[in-house]
Amino acid sequence: MRKIIVGISGSSSPIYGIQTLKTLSAMPDIETHLILSEGAHLSIAYEAPEWPIADIEAMADVVHDPRNMAAAVSSGSFKTDGMVIVPCSMKSLAALAHSYNSDLIVRAADVCLKERRRLVVVARETPLHRGHLVNMLAVTDMGGIILPPIPGFYSQPKTIMDLVHHTVGKILDLLDIENDEFKRWTGEPLSDE
Repeated sequence: MRKIIVGISGSSSPIYGIQTLKTLSAMPDIETHLILSEGAHLSIAYEAPEWPIADIEAMADVVHDPRNMAAAVSSGSFKTDGMVIVPCSMKSLAALAHSYNSDLIVRAADVCLKERRRLVVVARETPLHRGHLVNMLAVTDMGGIILPPIPGFYSQPKTIMDLVHHTVGKILDLLDIENDEFKRWTGEPLSDE
């Protein structure tokens, strides 16, 4: 059984985290550990009101209180196969870049870095100033992977959810989890139609 931590922080676009968790929850060989920040509760209420918090938490195998710094995922001795922060606010990114373990999302991510486990950070902000970029570079230098939710249009998306699935598929790829969330580039020539 593989263990994946899903942190959803208070950035805009919590649908990325919700869809990632939903996809993982359908995989019987994955045990999910969910951490929802207090800010995530606010962004979900505003941007994804069709998703009650209880329904989101019900998709996870284990739900951790973001204030519980003694949770299992706060220790390197609790083995996991990686983590994604999706979306990742600039506040959480800054805390992570400076190893400032302000809540359980950042602590669990910091543990992934120190234990050399896979960490995917779906940083969500635009435009970016130098401080954001420096923090992204710092996390990259520590072994994290920065994956802004920038969709590819070669799959010819028709809906917003097509764009979301593209990012979710990229997240799962980086966590080495087989998926069919998006149409992959094959190098096929364009038709003349």
